[in-house]
Amino acid sequence: MPQPDLITLTDPRSPAAEAYRTLRTSLEFSSLDHPIHSLLVTSPAADAGKSLTLANLAVVMAEGGRKVILVDGDLRRPALHQIFGASNEFGLSDLILQEGNLDAVPLQATGVQSLHLLTSGRMPQNQTPSVLIGSARMGAVVIALAGQADLVLFDAPPVIAVTDAALLAARVDGTLLVIRAGSTQREHVLRAKALLEKVNAHLVGAALTNASLDGSISSYYK
Repeated sequence: MPQPDLITLTDPRSPAAEAYRTLRTSLEFSSLDHPIHSLLVTSPAADAGKSLTLANLAVVMAEGGRKVILVDGDLRRPALHQIFGASNEFGLSDLILQEGNLDAVPLQATGVQSLHLLTSGRMPQNQTPSVLIGSARMGAVVIALAGQADLVLFDAPPVIAVTDAALLAARVDGTLLVIRAGSTQREHVLRAKALLEKVNAHLVGAALTNASLDGSISSYYK
């Protein structure tokens, strides 16, 4: 069962849920000239709320009429299976490691129509996440998933912590940075931006979490 913080499901008429719909609209209009079929959501550093932001964004994207696949590409600290109450016995890591075609992707239902989840899978002891994410097989997985949905959303570790996010950002159409108000440091944002630019990632913008809500706005929803 989805956790209470998945606000787009538990309280869809709240200001927070509406903020995710605004983010959806902004992303859709920003990509009119260059359509985005695959999007990476990450953060400069830890504790910005990237996974929960991504999960809520995935919900509103699916509710907007798109067929969406949500992928947990954070092989170090996966969280999406917990957010959606799903099994993590088999997932992305297994797809990368196995041989053969990619016709049978282990997608799981989320309870939201048109939204399916590919969890991280269990990380083998003899492999490192960055090697898996940077492999040619990972590129094939991205292409295969894009052929099965209107939009593929990827979670990834923080940009400046490890190389995984930059490696994956180079394979997708766009990258969204999640920044936590009062916590994320300015120099971390600038460093993350520079690292993404080095791999020619398309940075579509940033989403601010933990921001104070204007009282005049919140009163409209009561």
